[in-house]
Amino acid sequence: MNAIKNSGWVVLLSLCMLFAGVMEGLAQPPQAAQQSPEQLQQLVAPIALYPDSLIAQILAAATYPHEIVEAENWLQQHTNLTGDSLAREVDKQAWDPAVKALTQFPAVLANMNQNLAWTSELGDVYVNQPQDVSAAIQVMRQQAQQAGNLNTNAQQKVTTQGQTIVIQPATPDVVYVPEYDPWMVYGVPLAPFPGWYAYPGLFIAGPGIRFGFGFPVGVFAGFGWGWHRWDFDWHRGGRVVYNHNTYISHSTTIINRNHFQGFAPHQMPHAPNTAHTAGGTHPSPFSGFGHGGIARSNSFRGRSSFGGLHAGGFHGGGHR
Repeated sequence: MNAIKNSGWVVLLSLCMLFAGVMEGLAQPPQAAQQSPEQLQQLVAPIALYPDSLIAQILAAATYPHEIVEAENWLQQHTNLTGDSLAREVDKQAWDPAVKALTQFPAVLANMNQNLAWTSELGDVYVNQPQDVSAAIQVMRQQAQQAGNLNTNAQQKVTTQGQTIVIQPATPDVVYVPEYDPWMVYGVPLAPFPGWYAYPGLFIAGPGIRFGFGFPVGVFAGFGWGWHRWDFDWHRGGRVVYNHNTYISHSTTIINRNHFQGFAPHQMPHAPNTAHTAGGTHPSPFSGFGHGGIARSNSFRGRSSFGGLHAGGFHGGGHR
């Protein structure tokens, strides 16, 4: 009889320990594999040749993908606003300063809205692997330079500081965004990011690079989120600098796996309805997305930055 009682206690204790282990596992932050250098290089390829301060704005804004969608929709509804009128109205919005800053570059904002899976992945790796992101951008710049596609010219100033390549506008109040094929410009062709769509005005077919119209940023100088408020510090962990301090994202959409904070369901972004390419308009890679999948068709991570975003209808190619 004692043996039976002892056996029962052992079973009960084992079940309690099993239950405690399950509960502890559920309480832990979601774990995901770190992206490899090659995966990060593919991810940053579309922006690696942009000026440093624009990269800073993009990385910071990418942590707020739902606000990217809101800002793009807002701009489409206010196409009559330009210059100082636009800046004043943008300043009234509740978006993060980085998202406001990208209204200075409507094509860049539209591209991030169009390629929402790429945007959210970019925000995720910036929060969780900032030094690796910085290193990946520098690798891509070195490759572009070796291929003869990154040089000082009338639009930009390219300098080398030690092992670091810095890109700045040639003039302080006009910023040119380079147009290039991110899968061809670096000398060795890259596999396109799954479902990535080329946006007119930021993309040219082939291995070269060119510059279109400049974006005047001086009109935004009087606002706290304007161009001159941003920079990128390559030498101290690859950090975005905003108003001379390290930028800290408070997004609850992108998950910081070191300080898990989850996400609010109502903050899930609404996907864009159309995706534009150099060849015209095509159905969005996000048309009909659900909440049970991953952020990219062959995601590098075990879970989405959005806590489960399924990109229905992804195409494998980056351009047509």
